[in-house]
Amino acid sequence: MSCPICAEDSTAKYRPFCSRRCADVDLSKWMNGNYAIPSRDPEDIEAAADAAEAAQIAAQKPQ
Repeated sequence: MSCPICAEDSTAKYRPFCSRRCADVDLSKWMNGNYAIPSRDPEDIEAAADAAEAAQIAAQKPQ
């Protein structure tokens, strides 16, 4: 089995990855949302718009 990040042979300790580094790269991609599936659901779009508006209002308030 090859590592999904760098295509080297995977090792049993980090399977399916070849090393801790590649496992961490994959975890980082998950945490940054790189593996997110875009949604066209109107409810998701509305929730995202509401969250963006709330963030903008919060950023404009004096601290």
